[in-house]
Amino acid sequence: MNDSDGDTIKYSVKDRIAHIEINRPAKHNALTNALTLNLGEVLAIFDADLQANVAVLSGRGKSFCAGADIAESQMASREEMAASRDQMSIGHPFFELFSRSLNNKPVIASLHGNVLGLGLGLALDCDLIVCDETARLQVTETPRGLGGYRHLALMKARGCGIWADEVCLTGRLFSAAEAQSAGLFNRVAPVGTALDVALGLAGEIAANPPLSVRETNRIRRWHFSRLVRSVAFETGHLKLHLTEDFQEAVRAVVEKRKPGAFAAR
Repeated sequence: MNDSDGDTIKYSVKDRIAHIEINRPAKHNALTNALTLNLGEVLAIFDADLQANVAVLSGRGKSFCAGADIAESQMASREEMAASRDQMSIGHPFFELFSRSLNNKPVIASLHGNVLGLGLGLALDCDLIVCDETARLQVTETPRGLGGYRHLALMKARGCGIWADEVCLTGRLFSAAEAQSAGLFNRVAPVGTALDVALGLAGEIAANPPLSVRETNRIRRWHFSRLVRSVAFETGHLKLHLTEDFQEAVRAVVEKRKPGAFAAR
């Protein structure tokens, strides 16, 4: 887990703070199914680690996470897509990353570079968020035809109001500064310092009695999990990943062109 140069999740602990790092820098840490499963395994290790009270989740290289690996998750055949489980659905390894925690230790997302689609969703699942002031963020699920409803629900739960409506309906890129103004992040860090700021925040948490922190976080997560599971239940029948509009949007991304007219089917 710690020795490979790529496509792994790295884990280390110092001063009761775990550092969990997505290690696929050549692909801007885009998540494959295997990498998502690996992340779940590492989060379980952190949850059981008696030497760690809080974790910081970051990405190696130029980005936190550029989203799902398109080649694996969005360029499959229609038959393969029909047989697969939507990444935002109950039971998918991504959906369940934080749901199996027994100790509810806080996880702080440290964002920089590209934070797109599933990568932004991962950050929103974390308990606290620190973001580099130069990060590029986007709900790519909307322009891809997959729907930004899960991101919308989590942004609303963080108190982002009508700003969340805009960025989830337009699917446009947005900056760390405007997201901070809307209340999405706990802290925005000067360029190149997000990890240091996140580790400092983790140190403030680690200085508290662990059980006090965990019980507080358990309640926070309980409210968030109820919301996310409700959204997943309400939208699980949509299967937007099987639509013609989704196929055209993905082809346009791969072919580096603007998508053609969408057919609403």
